[in-house]
Amino acid sequence: MRKQIKQFFEADSASGMTLLVFLVISLVIANSPLGSGFESLLAHPVGIETPQVHLRYSILQWINDGLMAVFFLMVGIEIKQELAHGQLSSAKKASLPFFAALGGMLIPAGIYLLFNMGTETAHGWGIPMATDIAFAIGILSLLGKRVPIALKVFLTALAIVDDLGAILVIAIFYTTDLAASYLLYALGIFLLLTFMNRMGLKSIWLYLIPGLFIWYFIHHSGIHATIAGVLTAFAIPIRGRNGGPSPIQQVEHAISTPVNFFIMPLFALANTNIRFESGMVEGVTSPLGLGIIAGLCIGKPLGITLLSWIAVRLKVSELPKGTQWTQLLSIGLIGGIGFTMSIFIALLSFEDLNHQTAAKFAILVASIFSGSIGYVILNRLGRKYTNQNSN
Repeated sequence: MRKQIKQFFEADSASGMTLLVFLVISLVIANSPLGSGFESLLAHPVGIETPQVHLRYSILQWINDGLMAVFFLMVGIEIKQELAHGQLSSAKKASLPFFAALGGMLIPAGIYLLFNMGTETAHGWGIPMATDIAFAIGILSLLGKRVPIALKVFLTALAIVDDLGAILVIAIFYTTDLAASYLLYALGIFLLLTFMNRMGLKSIWLYLIPGLFIWYFIHHSGIHATIAGVLTAFAIPIRGRNGGPSPIQQVEHAISTPVNFFIMPLFALANTNIRFESGMVEGVTSPLGLGIIAGLCIGKPLGITLLSWIAVRLKVSELPKGTQWTQLLSIGLIGGIGFTMSIFIALLSFEDLNHQTAAKFAILVASIFSGSIGYVILNRLGRKYTNQNSN
C-alpha cells in the first residue's frame, strides 16, 4: 500500500487529478448547506496586528497572497533552471515556445477586449492569457507514450514562458496604489541576496528567511505579493558545493509535493466554490463570459498555432522533432485550460462578487471544453503515432 501511495505522488498526472478532485469538492460544498459556513470560514481573519506589523488577513487572503507565493517560488525555480540549462537556455531552443506563448497571450487578450471594450469588465483582459501548468501537463501525461516526448517538452517550456508572462502582467497591470518605500526595501533585500549568491553562500535558509521579508514588503507596496516568490527563486544559487545538489534543487525538492498536493488543491478548494444560481448560464453569454470562453477556447489554440507557424515559416524556429501541426493545435487547446491561474487573475481583476462568480463559471466551462477536446484529438493522433513506432 505504501508503495502504491508513493507511486501515485510521483506520477506526473497525479497533481492534475488531485486538482480535479478538489475542484469537484469545492463545487459540491458551494451548492450544499455547507456553502455559507465555508464562505464564513474563508472570510475569518487570522494573524497579528500591531502598530509596527500588519499581518492580519482572512484565510482566503492568506491562501491567495501567502501560499500562492510558494507556488510562484516553484515557478520561478523552474524558469531559472530552464534559462540556465533547459529548453530556454538558448535563443534557438527558446524561440518556438516563446512565440507560441506570446501568441497564446496576446490573441486571447485581444479577443476578450473585442467583447468587453468600453464596459466595466474590460479590466479582465488578462484572464484568458493564463494557462494552468498543473492541469495542462497532467492531461498530457495521461496520454503516456501516445505523445512524443518532444511535444511534452514543448508544452512544458510554453507553460513556463506563459507563466513568466502572467507574472509580468500581474506585477504591472494588476496592482493597487504603489508604495515606493516598501518596494525599495524589497529591492534592497533582493540585491543583498543576489550579492550573497555571487559570494558563494549556499545555505538555503540565508535566502528563504529574507524571502519572507521580501514577501512582506512587496505585499505592502501594492504589487501582488506572489512576485516575491519569483524574486526569491532568482536569487537562490543554481550550483551546489563540489558537484552536490544545488540549493535551488534542494528547495524545489522540498516544496514540489506541498505545492502540488496541498497549496494548489487548497487554492482550488477556496476559489472554485461557485454556487449555481438562476441567471448564471445567461451570464456565460454576457460580454464577460463570452470574452473568457472565446479567449481560452479559440484565442489560445489560434494564437499558439499562428505565431508558431509564422516563426517556422520565417525559419526562426522549427517544430519539435516527430510532431505535426495538428498535434501543436491540440497543445494550443490544452493551453486553454486556464483554471487556477485564470481564476487567480479574475480575483485580481474584479472586486464585484457577481463578476468574480461569472468569471469563475466561464473559466470552468472553457477549461473543461478546451481540455476535453485537446485530449480527444491528441489521443486519436497518439494511436497513429504509437502504431508507427511499433511497426
